[in-house]
Amino acid sequence: QVLLVESGGGLVQAGDSLRLSCEMSGRTFGDYHMGWFRQAPGKEREFVAAVRGNSVATYYSDSVKGRFTVSRDGANTVSLQMNSLKSSDTAVYYCVAGPTFGSVAGGTTDSWGRGTQVTVSS
Repeated sequence: QVLLVESGGGLVQAGDSLRLSCEMSGRTFGDYHMGWFRQAPGKEREFVAAVRGNSVATYYSDSVKGRFTVSRDGANTVSLQMNSLKSSDTAVYYCVAGPTFGSVAGGTTDSWGRGTQVTVSS
């Protein structure tokens, strides 16, 4: 069973940067595609970014493209570097993992972290 633990959330001001990390255990990290979703209060969960198991291909939502960077770091960690944060980025951020890229990008995987809160004050 995959276990995902996020860290790095917090309260920042608009324009600041923040780096989220997600540590995976329970399965072979390299066999899994990884991604990030977020959910703001009163809104549906939305896709943020994903990285394939080969660490080469990355994908972003239009709302974060050019500001956020997803990467696989080390043996079992995926990170989300968030720059030029906006108040609209305020949400709980969830790490996801899946053996197929479609399950990650579509959010249909069963493997989710508990989430970490990011609050951006304007």
